[in-house]
Amino acid sequence: TSCECEFGGDRFSPYSFFGAVGLCEAGCEANPPCPPETLDWCTVTDFADLRREWNDLAQEVRQHRDLYYNKQPIISDAEFDELFAKLQKLEAEHPELAVPDSPTMEVGAPVAASSSFANVEHLEPMRSLDNVFDLDELRKWLERTPSESYLTELKIDGLSINLTYRDGELVQAATRGDGRVGEDVTANARVISDIPHVLNGSDKYPVPAVLEVRGEVYISIDDFPEVNAQRIAGGGKPFANPRNAAAGSLRQKNVEDVRKRKLRMICHGIGYSEGFTPATLDEAYRALEAWGLPVSSKTMLVHTTKEIIERVDYWADPANREDLLHEIDGLVIKVDSIAEQRALGSTSRAPRWAIAYKYPPEEVTTTLLDIQVGVGRTGRVTPFAIMEPVFVAGTTVSKATLHNQTEIKRKGVLLGDTVVIRKAGEIIPEVLGPVVEKRDGTEREYIFPTFCPACGTRLAPAKEEDADWRCPNTRNCPNQLAERLTYLAGRKAFDIEVLGEKGAFDLIRSGILTDEADLFDLDREKLSASKVYTAKSGKINSNGEKLLNNIAAAKEAPLSRVLVGLSIRHVGSTASRALAARYRSMDALRAATVEDIAETEGIGSTIAQSFKDWFEVDWHRNIVDKWAAAGVNMEENTTEQLPQTLEGMTVVVTGSLEGFSRDSAKEAIVSRGGKASGSVSKKTTYVVVGEKAGSKETKARDLGLTILDEEQFVRLLETGSPE
Repeated sequence: TSCECEFGGDRFSPYSFFGAVGLCEAGCEANPPCPPETLDWCTVTDFADLRREWNDLAQEVRQHRDLYYNKQPIISDAEFDELFAKLQKLEAEHPELAVPDSPTMEVGAPVAASSSFANVEHLEPMRSLDNVFDLDELRKWLERTPSESYLTELKIDGLSINLTYRDGELVQAATRGDGRVGEDVTANARVISDIPHVLNGSDKYPVPAVLEVRGEVYISIDDFPEVNAQRIAGGGKPFANPRNAAAGSLRQKNVEDVRKRKLRMICHGIGYSEGFTPATLDEAYRALEAWGLPVSSKTMLVHTTKEIIERVDYWADPANREDLLHEIDGLVIKVDSIAEQRALGSTSRAPRWAIAYKYPPEEVTTTLLDIQVGVGRTGRVTPFAIMEPVFVAGTTVSKATLHNQTEIKRKGVLLGDTVVIRKAGEIIPEVLGPVVEKRDGTEREYIFPTFCPACGTRLAPAKEEDADWRCPNTRNCPNQLAERLTYLAGRKAFDIEVLGEKGAFDLIRSGILTDEADLFDLDREKLSASKVYTAKSGKINSNGEKLLNNIAAAKEAPLSRVLVGLSIRHVGSTASRALAARYRSMDALRAATVEDIAETEGIGSTIAQSFKDWFEVDWHRNIVDKWAAAGVNMEENTTEQLPQTLEGMTVVVTGSLEGFSRDSAKEAIVSRGGKASGSVSKKTTYVVVGEKAGSKETKARDLGLTILDEEQFVRLLETGSPE
């Protein structure tokens, strides 16, 4: 069935989708037209079917693009990217389908006919960006687009805006629209505090006669919950994410309503200009900043593929995004030289001199099947979503947290909803909100349980103003006891191996433990009733032997770890270390007043009151007494106290250190009298920087603080000085 000519075509494959069959394009004489009986077989692909497939796909892309830019999207960004890529692939395989009005050739979406804003034509088109999704694609783009320098910029997940200044005065603000015509949102843009009404000129950077500034409008991560709560309180539908909230906020008719939404803006480029001819984009950003416009401090000038990939990897790590004000979904790489940008030019849709590296989706949509609740070690009842399994941020998930019943109401989720969930790195997935537009009327409200699902006790908030509901059966609720046992066996407390959730429930169900008071009296005879820690013969198995040995060793734990193991509300490892260091013994602590405890560095009245309240309960005191009788250490060993080399110092550790885990670094600081802080401020004495240090390092440098490497940190611990 192969052509016998030098072109080696396929004898029976048509070279056109308009009905021609049988001949290879070279007109090979050895390949005559198909005989009538094989005609149907030869017409492998029906062009009409292909055209229908393309039409359906293009219509779907246009629909979702219109919802994204003009209304509320009903699929995630990742799902849209997948749909768009499918259309691009179809057109690449069948070029005759790629008509000029294909969505793959278009920017944004036309302004909706129902829009209440006037149409505005941009002085210079606002194009979109092409995307790559892996490092191989990025390397190929860099090979096609060589340059001496590039800028890497965070791809803010917001709403694009175009600001026009004439002689330094803001005269117009518009949405992207279809890249040529957008909506006039000037009045609304004027109440965004980041957008200056007048530019500040200087000798170095005089104000241009005309300047188009391109930027991204967003709602900060911290402000989003408040904005959504206000919207629900006013009877509105909740936004699924900050990007949707920003888009909806900028299009409000009432300027005062826009002001309440706390919109922000960051610049990411320039359009048309008169009287301003920067040589590089980096120089343009410096000018924008000098004129009083907001630019990102995270933008970096780089020169090699290696440096670009390092920035891609750096911002892929969720730990490095902790201090960002806004959501990001990728990293944009741009050729820095404006002359080179012009030489490379643009397609109808996107510049050839820029590309967006899109990170794996951290937000996806799925169906909320059910809501169940879990009971924690302090009795807190936490609802969690049961969902159709969905792949997000590298893993398949089917459960996500909903925090508490107040959050369920605030987010407005119903059973059966299509919901947006997020999973950043190793963080537990979270339900962000419903896709209201996908409701069909079958959804129903979730009723929070009245009774504990583990022990049947009536639930209630500990205090009237608390958002969390709790099971008050703290001693006998099996879930609470199992959680407390697992917690006290953790590394921050007694570090008892092989006492996990399965083992804890086994000790409870078998009647070996009624609460944690008897843990340190556990012996071989009592443990023989266990199913988890015994073999089929009834003898203690290897895990049982390890459990008994670990319990014996745990009796020597320092007082601070004993305090952690008591699961006192608000008293974590940091507070426990501070209390143990000051009072030196459990007896001294129990005798202290609330006022006295509150004066301890880093404690305060809330922790002090919680500590004293815990000891007001009979069975709580019994735990401490029985542990002490079993030989558990109840004093801080004064002779082993380390030299207080860091007394009066505040130290922040960021990034990964070779010789310290995050907890051991904090322990090293606190045990030497210092304060281990999680945030950088002017009061910080030193900032210790390890591998993949995040924005804390940047902030430390901006504040002019002293930065140490790991070797200097070790010297600081030993001598009190990094030198």
